[in-house]
Amino acid sequence: MDLARTVAIVTGAASGLGAATAAALAARGATVHGFDLGPAVAAAEAPPGVRYVEVDVTDAAAVRAAVADAAAGDDPLRTVVNCAGIAPSQRILGKRGSHDLDLYATVVRVNLIGTFTVLTLAAEAIARTAPDRHGQRGVIVNTASVAGYEGQIGQAAYASSKGGVLALTLPAARDLAPHGIRVMTVAPGIMQTPMMETVSQEYRDGLAAGVPFPSRFGTTGEYADLVLAIIGNDYLNGEVIRLDGALRMAPR
Repeated sequence: MDLARTVAIVTGAASGLGAATAAALAARGATVHGFDLGPAVAAAEAPPGVRYVEVDVTDAAAVRAAVADAAAGDDPLRTVVNCAGIAPSQRILGKRGSHDLDLYATVVRVNLIGTFTVLTLAAEAIARTAPDRHGQRGVIVNTASVAGYEGQIGQAAYASSKGGVLALTLPAARDLAPHGIRVMTVAPGIMQTPMMETVSQEYRDGLAAGVPFPSRFGTTGEYADLVLAIIGNDYLNGEVIRLDGALRMAPR
């Protein structure tokens, strides 16, 4: 699918995986609407071709309005990349008692329900566009995690939410196939994002050593490159791609 003179939506676009992806899509000729929370949008400087929009993916009304705005111009909405997410850690039973149930619900609401909300409302808008010469109207790329397969200790909420994104991939692709919309998911391993910069270098070195090859963190640019490859290959649909250097996560 050609990105030139099209519109794209990227969630979590003000930092990390989302920021790299938004910039990469814009560099290929797309006009990018980057959704993120207010503080993140205020602190970030949008690259050329990217317009930051304050959107909470758990607010369906806000998502609907922002999608409608993105789809209102002359160029068709073709691409959606869901990168918004949170990753708090807490054991089901720990020294301070049982897992906070509100925290669990919040993680699922942001990572899974937020992804589904953007996917659904954006697909509705994409389905109204004219197809390209191959009958395709768009592609939606969701972000899961290797934790959806091999959640570590303390990742019950995060792993549950990302496992839901994994399971969503195939039925979403099947549901949207009649509309010419592909659905793919990327499951990153350990990535060099702002979230990882909050932990010690010693801890990061230990994580990197556990990756078979290359034994390092993945980069946000590598994630963005994979998204571009998915968009460019029209026969990729209904599948999850692990981006993890063959990492299989241990319990801790």
